[in-house]
Amino acid sequence: MARLEVLDGNLASLGEGPAASDMLFELGMMYSVGRDMPVDLVAAHKWFNLAAVKGNAEAIRLRREVANQMSDAEIAVAQRAARDWLRDNRDAAAPAAAAPALAA
Repeated sequence: MARLEVLDGNLASLGEGPAASDMLFELGMMYSVGRDMPVDLVAAHKWFNLAAVKGNAEAIRLRREVANQMSDAEIAVAQRAARDWLRDNRDAAAPAAAAPALAA
């Protein structure tokens, strides 16, 4: 089985369904634990937030866990980055049917 790693979500094609949320979730994991890069909780929150919008339930839990380690200002920066990413990737980022809104 092949394994694809995407270091930048802006370079990946994001369709609908589980594959898209899984890729966004993996980016959140990479930033949250510092896999192949320094830990960056703001970036982790952003990617978990985007995965949650795509319907990934585990991303919702981890977004909350990461937010507990962040200041309100950091959370605001992460939320703004997620909104900006959604705006810039509007065609690829249509939310799943019952996905939660962007949140802390």
